[in-house]
Amino acid sequence: MSISGQDRFDTSGCTSTMMAVVTTGNGDYDKLVYREVPVPQPGPGEVLLQVLAAGINNTEINTRLGWYSASVTTSTEAAAETDMAPKQDGGWNAPTPFPFIQGTDCCGHVVAVADGVDEAMVGKRVLVRSCMRPAGFGSMENIWMGSDFDGAFAQFVKVPAAEVFPVDCAWSDAELATIPCAYGTAENMLHRSRVSEGEHVLVAGASGGVGSAVVQLARRRGAKVTGIAASAKADQVRSAGADEVIDRNDDVVARLGQQSVDVVVDNVAGPGFAGMLDVLKRGGRYTSSGAIGGPLVTLDMRTFYLKDLTLIGCTAWDEPVFANLVGYIERGEIRPLLAKTFPLDQIVDAQREFLKKTHVGNFVLLPPQEPV
Repeated sequence: MSISGQDRFDTSGCTSTMMAVVTTGNGDYDKLVYREVPVPQPGPGEVLLQVLAAGINNTEINTRLGWYSASVTTSTEAAAETDMAPKQDGGWNAPTPFPFIQGTDCCGHVVAVADGVDEAMVGKRVLVRSCMRPAGFGSMENIWMGSDFDGAFAQFVKVPAAEVFPVDCAWSDAELATIPCAYGTAENMLHRSRVSEGEHVLVAGASGGVGSAVVQLARRRGAKVTGIAASAKADQVRSAGADEVIDRNDDVVARLGQQSVDVVVDNVAGPGFAGMLDVLKRGGRYTSSGAIGGPLVTLDMRTFYLKDLTLIGCTAWDEPVFANLVGYIERGEIRPLLAKTFPLDQIVDAQREFLKKTHVGNFVLLPPQEPV
């Protein structure tokens, strides 16, 4: 390992262990165990990061609950109130590799690199592209940090060097940690659905981490943006860039009218799905990367084919997406939507509050910082 990494993180023993939240299986909050574990050792092509801040997302909760299993038909909120039994198909791509360290969002700085990796990386503050395409961007196969292998709910994490992006900006570590999953997912949906200036974009769940990112990024593209959110959050959603905010209990079709929207970005799904298609214009695009309101929906195929709609599922991020985000940050074209921070050992409190959905934007965990 280069840059004295072997001496610092292995031989000396002074930083041979770290504190981490280990998720031990499917279930309730007791499956989140804050404990001492070995510091990971970067292998060929990898770097070791000291985690400065780690964002919280629905996916960590869904994975712990086993919500991705085909046997689960309820919303994330309903699943969180149920005693979830272990699910062999509860992960994104394969059985979840319990016990392991979750954490999809990482702002960190490079403290060591493996042999063959550019030593100039050491000391840089970086973001990790958490959606990785191991077979290249010509394949849709993808793996995710914090879902398929150990992530950022720890003091240190190892990742492929190709997946770290230095960022030069004045944002705090916590602000940068709001970006990877929420903004990467949001930008990917807008990129895939080809949102352009002057189009009308409807955003369901506009106050959440992904939804508020979509609002901001769609407005950056010059789109007209209508958000759906609780009335209490309307002003904050407008401040993120929405031109109009519809209360989540209102009839969307009655408010907007049939064939009034070019693109729907919907990570809620559930019983409101049919209305999302009704408001789309002929040739409109519907895109989704989640279903926190419920994964099973009613689709009238006549609406789908008679209106020449395109339904776009988005999990694997396209190649330009993450580099675009870094550029937006460095040029001051977007701003962070940081709702609250918590110490890493208070992850249970953070996830409980996260599920109340009273916030706008993103929650971030701060690991204890060891000198390196």
